[in-house]
Amino acid sequence: MRITRLLMPLVLVTLAGCVSLSRNAPAVQHFVLSGARTPLAAASVDSAGLSIGIRRMDLAPYLTTPSIVVRRGTHVIETSAFHRWGEDLGEGINHTVAAHLANRGPVRLVNIAPWAARTHHDYLVQLHVTRFEGVADSAATTAGVHVTASWDIIQPLDGTLLVRGTTDYRDGRFPVGDYAAMVAELNLALQRVAVDLAACLARLPGATREPCALTP
Repeated sequence: MRITRLLMPLVLVTLAGCVSLSRNAPAVQHFVLSGARTPLAAASVDSAGLSIGIRRMDLAPYLTTPSIVVRRGTHVIETSAFHRWGEDLGEGINHTVAAHLANRGPVRLVNIAPWAARTHHDYLVQLHVTRFEGVADSAATTAGVHVTASWDIIQPLDGTLLVRGTTDYRDGRFPVGDYAAMVAELNLALQRVAVDLAACLARLPGATREPCALTP
């Protein structure tokens, strides 16, 4: 009983310390990408354009975390407890690519899985994202982003792979720790993915626009 009484103040002090630390901790910030959340029809594209279905995202395992990822050097991955995604990252990437794609010919309509039964698509798209992160050296004061996304264009009727391409985006300069600026750069990277994807779609049967070259 004496030992219990002696330990009680220590427990209370420890708990009080935890409460104090939690009050002084920075607020958690949540970020979202800029994609729409509904099926997207492209304005100013005629009714003969392509209908595209984007399948569920294939995301690298290390990215399946609520925390935003920053790579330090070659092998070190940092995640912040105070800077998190406010949405499922795979779904956010899909919706953002779809939003950018819907504003580019030859696309008429973009759906994101899951879609209603018997929905007709001219082509299906499968995205595979293996890099989606900020990049900074250990002593750096500025950072960039690195996004690597490969994409398959698939025949809906039999699942035949028609085209496979990759966008590797390395760009952006912003102060280390500026997560809002980093998310804005990641949005720009997904716009580049949509540009490359639209260029390939323009070469396929059913496209109503002139083919364009892939963005280097």
